Amino acid sequence: MPSLATLFALAAPLVVYGAPVRRAANPTDLLVLKFADVLEQFESTFYTQALSKFQSSDFTAAGFVDAQVPVQQFTQIQADEATHASVLESTIQSLGDTPLGNCSFNFGNALNDVPTMAATARVVENLGVAAYLGAAHLISDPVLLTAAGSILTVEARHQTILNVLSNGVSIPQAFDIALLPNEVLAVAGAFISGCDTGITPNQALTITNTGSVGPGTSLTFSSPAINGSTDNFHCQMLVGGMPASISLPIDACVVPDGIEGPVAIFVTADAQPLNNNVRDRASQPVVAGPTMAFIDTQKQLLGQLVLAGSSASDSASTQTTTITPAQATSVIASASAADATATDSASSASATDSAAGASSSDAAVSAGNGAASPSGTDSAASASATASAPAPQESDSTTVDAPGTHNTATGTTANGAITVNGWITAAGTTN
Repeated sequence: MPSLATLFALAAPLVVYGAPVRRAANPTDLLVLKFADVLEQFESTFYTQALSKFQSSDFTAAGFVDAQVPVQQFTQIQADEATHASVLESTIQSLGDTPLGNCSFNFGNALNDVPTMAATARVVENLGVAAYLGAAHLISDPVLLTAAGSILTVEARHQTILNVLSNGVSIPQAFDIALLPNEVLAVAGAFISGCDTGITPNQALTITNTGSVGPGTSLTFSSPAINGSTDNFHCQMLVGGMPASISLPIDACVVPDGIEGPVAIFVTADAQPLNNNVRDRASQPVVAGPTMAFIDTQKQLLGQLVLAGSSASDSASTQTTTITPAQATSVIASASAADATATDSASSASATDSAAGASSSDAAVSAGNGAASPSGTDSAASASATASAPAPQESDSTTVDAPGTHNTATGTTANGAITVNGWITAAGTTN
């Protein structure tokens, strides 16, 4: 039985054109499709190698609460990327051209360990979104553009998952960054060899800082294109939704406050900010880049569900736990005993003072009036009579404070030590 990917591939000409009719394609459209296919092969191969190399123990050692969480997501993403590549190749063939099938992919240190792999996967998925978004204006055929858009939306879902698996904000910005094909290859080109995409990549750029990058970090760079004087060189930080890049002198390239999520960083030969509009972005002053950085200043609860030791807040958190009636009785008994001990101590001290005062009074009365004070036997008898009084009949609506009996009281106890949210009855319902 053919797989879903195979069915999609066979149906690609119908999906793209509505009928299996071959017609001439715009050369630029074909160039974009072939480039997109190489990127999809790149992504699919990356996840295939990662899943083949790492075991469940590697993911748990990297801090994941359950190894199956990242494994399931990486497996699904790999299947999506393979399907994208298959459909793109079928579409290219239907347009009378041949896909690039001789590319090699070498991920080197990116697959050294799970944390490095996950960080690279985050770059890969953000790069995929940027690539489809940046190439959209190059596609002249509206049907092809719609088909590419349907891939873009899935790449964006992958991007969100990788943000969460990296303990970043799931949706850090209201807008994504768009990159031109030559800009995409400045990042991905180091992993791809053996095939000619027909696109000249920008010079690669690397951030040489160690550790995480955040507000206040002074960035330093290396690039084959930076090999002499850097006078008047500027770093350009491109953030989704901004009209232009943040331009800073290269020797004062400090990450400003207010940035969250992915940032595309270029080095240019002048101070002119780069336009965020890919159609109008000037390429002449670009010396190198972009390179991708992620600014993670916020933590979300989603991260706590995935990664052990992550916290959404530095403040203490409040947790609600359901306990059995027996456990509740024990807790209340302990709290009541503590209250009783404190009360008895105070009562004992008070009773001692009262007894001393009473003795003096009794002596005075006896001397003055000749009357006798109540005896200890009479007091004990009175207390015994009080203790032997029958307890009130308990019903389902009775609210009591003593442990060991049917209790329907909710809320905070008098001493504030316990908050009761509800009670589980024998029938399994909650009062």
